[in-house]
Amino acid sequence: MAKILIAEDERDIRDLIVFTLTYGKHEVVAVSNGEEVLECTRREQPDLILLDVRMPRMTGYEACRRLKADPTLRHIPVIFLSAKGQEAEVQTGLEAGAAEYILKPFSPDQLNKRISEILSKGQES
Repeated sequence: MAKILIAEDERDIRDLIVFTLTYGKHEVVAVSNGEEVLECTRREQPDLILLDVRMPRMTGYEACRRLKADPTLRHIPVIFLSAKGQEAEVQTGLEAGAAEYILKPFSPDQLNKRISEILSKGQES
């Protein structure tokens, strides 16, 4: 079981992801904007972060850049979840430091599988 922080401003999507991850036996902490990501990450020290790209107060890209610039947080893998699938968007997410960029809509099984793979990779390091 991993502690996962989810940052998604759309409540229905956030609730669905929280349900999916909780069902997958993960501990889940949810926030609704980019600024809360930074505060909550410092406080909760999650094993993985799921970030929406377009959020109020700070984009997911900026939140990821700030996380990766902090030596105490940069080891935490980040996955972007976004409906923006253009190559430039994906590239921006990966350049910001994300381990993965998953396009919405996605299946709960797909999400849980990628999370497990990324967490396993981190344990091998």
